[in-house]
Amino acid sequence: MDNLNFIITYFNNCKLPITEDQAGKLLRYYEFLVEYNEKVNLTAITDFEDVVKKHFADSAALLPLIREKMAESEGATLSLIDVGTGAGFPGMVLKILEPELKVTLLDSLNKGILFLEELIRILELDRRTVVPVHGRAEDTGHVFAHREKYDFAVSRAVANLTTLSEYCIPFVKQGGSFVAYKSQAADEELAASAFAIKKLGGDTPVKVPVSLPDLDAERNLIVIPKIRQTPKAYPRKAGTPAKSPLAE
Repeated sequence: MDNLNFIITYFNNCKLPITEDQAGKLLRYYEFLVEYNEKVNLTAITDFEDVVKKHFADSAALLPLIREKMAESEGATLSLIDVGTGAGFPGMVLKILEPELKVTLLDSLNKGILFLEELIRILELDRRTVVPVHGRAEDTGHVFAHREKYDFAVSRAVANLTTLSEYCIPFVKQGGSFVAYKSQAADEELAASAFAIKKLGGDTPVKVPVSLPDLDAERNLIVIPKIRQTPKAYPRKAGTPAKSPLAE
């Protein structure tokens, strides 16, 4: 099986619809990622099948929820910010698979932003609807153009859920959701983050299991609806959410 058909087949096995054009864009994404990764370290995962399963399909797991929200919005354009996007997971993958989605790719490291700028050019995506932003979540979360402006804030970043909530919930408008991609530690993190989520304006989280064929690792989406405005004090200054996570 060639690489293009592997992508299509694997996504179909995941019950994630994909067109041949979208699969072609993901293949070009993979090729450019591996080429760029030889000069600038963006990911430790470079094997083709591993990237398709662990980066592309895992990133795409949110698609059903996005499309459900699109159906409810009656044609309104939805917006998403990917906090700590790195090499574009999950935000760039979601943009390729759902072209109508307006995506902001936020990262504090410029190496990822430069990669994404070039990838957007290579894939000929509409720069008005996919925008890389270089900045820290703690600072950008106070910028008027971004604060409480998004239907979804998402993150696959390696941080505990309490810290991620302080990074991400301030970006979400009321009625939207923060979604964290998490592994088997989700239950412990959910219990520890309850105070912070409520403090930041979030409602009770929902854990959505993710099943990816041929992978044993447990994956979950933690969906946190936003029901109240985030107090102006949050997020706290750069570095504080990680060093001193919110607690009672």
